[in-house]
Amino acid sequence: MTLLVGAAMPGIAAAATDEPTLHDCEAAVGAARALALDLPAENLSRYFAERHLHQAMMEAGNGEFDECVEMAERAAQLVRERRHDLSPGEKLKVLKPDE
Repeated sequence: MTLLVGAAMPGIAAAATDEPTLHDCEAAVGAARALALDLPAENLSRYFAERHLHQAMMEAGNGEFDECVEMAERAAQLVRERRHDLSPGEKLKVLKPDE
């Protein structure tokens, strides 16, 4: 029965095995990083995008390439939408773990 369903609907069977690879992850991270680098270093959207990219690489290290691609897409979206902006004169103070 399963073979019959797979033969009748080959697209469904192929979609189930199309998992992202390390190459897909690295490409997504590279594209998002290129977008982030276009923003000034002090831009909050860039800061948060870089955190997402760091997490994406952590997921890749754990073999979770689908999570990696998802985090890279979130990073790219943050950069494109620029949801995080500071008013003139405001600064983000990032505390270190011992502070």
